[in-house]
Amino acid sequence: MNALQKYFDYRQALIDQYVKGDLTKKEYLNKNLDAVLALKDEPFKRVDSVEKGLFNYQFFNAMAKDAYMEARKYSDKEFCYIYTEQVDYYYDRKDGATMKILELLDFRDVESYFIKVKSRDLKNRLFEIILKEKGMILHSTSEAILNRLREENCFSEGVRKSVIDGYINHKY
Repeated sequence: MNALQKYFDYRQALIDQYVKGDLTKKEYLNKNLDAVLALKDEPFKRVDSVEKGLFNYQFFNAMAKDAYMEARKYSDKEFCYIYTEQVDYYYDRKDGATMKILELLDFRDVESYFIKVKSRDLKNRLFEIILKEKGMILHSTSEAILNRLREENCFSEGVRKSVIDGYINHKY
């Protein structure tokens, strides 16, 4: 078994622990970040497979969530701004990984739609992307990705409950 598959198996074990209640969302996020960085301390430069794209998605998502948690620790607006800039940077890179994954899949076996969220900032902006064949769920607010999904007839209008609603709408 290659290192990428080991990471994804470990990540699934973490998800299972979170679903059972053995891990909090914050604990899950921290352990996933540790696992991402243990495998590779930087994302793949050359993404020539969906698996590498999915790893990069996880890498940037984990880094963004970590920067977000750090930003919340500080009341000083200057420190908070520095971390907020990092959050935006990593989410932008995550969206780049998402687009690469979709292109590698040629938008086949992809379903997407807006999801119900508690956050006012994300309402009518956050959408879920289901990679049916890979059994993976991605999320984005990117207008470019949304427009491309619509062009490729992979986006269903309307709002649905997320497949992982308990996770998405749980604060950390």
